[in-house]
Amino acid sequence: MFGKQKNNENKTNEQESLNPFVENKQEQDETQEQQVTTFSAEEYNQLKADFDKLKAESGTRESQYIRLVADFDNFRKRYAQEREELLKYGAEDTVTKILPLLDTFEMARKSIKEMDDAEKIKESFGILQKQFTEALEKLGLQKIEAEGQKFDPNLHEAVKQTPSDEHEDQTVIDEYRSGFMLNNKVIRPTMVNVAANE
Repeated sequence: MFGKQKNNENKTNEQESLNPFVENKQEQDETQEQQVTTFSAEEYNQLKADFDKLKAESGTRESQYIRLVADFDNFRKRYAQEREELLKYGAEDTVTKILPLLDTFEMARKSIKEMDDAEKIKESFGILQKQFTEALEKLGLQKIEAEGQKFDPNLHEAVKQTPSDEHEDQTVIDEYRSGFMLNNKVIRPTMVNVAANE
């Protein structure tokens, strides 16, 4: 009997411990019911007007976004087309500057047929080389001076080192292949022989 009474007490304690949750739920429901607000006709009309305004603004933003996407797509296509044209015709300016040289080659080819004098052929060749060099210089090409200069690994490529008492150490003695810069950027270093006195 004593044990039975203890079980009843445990059940009561469990119910009491659950009661706060139940009470809180009831209080919450009651609070929500109290929070339901009624609007006057004027307040309702104002809220409806605000809603309609926001809806209209949303529609405007959507149409602006669609226009922006279309503009970006057009820009992307235009950029791709311009890039393709640049790659295709980018050398046009270069070729235009070299065309006079091509004319000179053609004239030289015709005149060499009638020449027997080797000196005149050499002279014609010299003129062609000078004109070709000038055309490349107009495009920004510069020859890198090497012989007699101090070796510079940014401008020169040493393929040989020669012991020499006649030259300072690390001086370029000989040039095997010319080097060039295009608008101050090295596009091919000069291949050189460097004095090594140590």
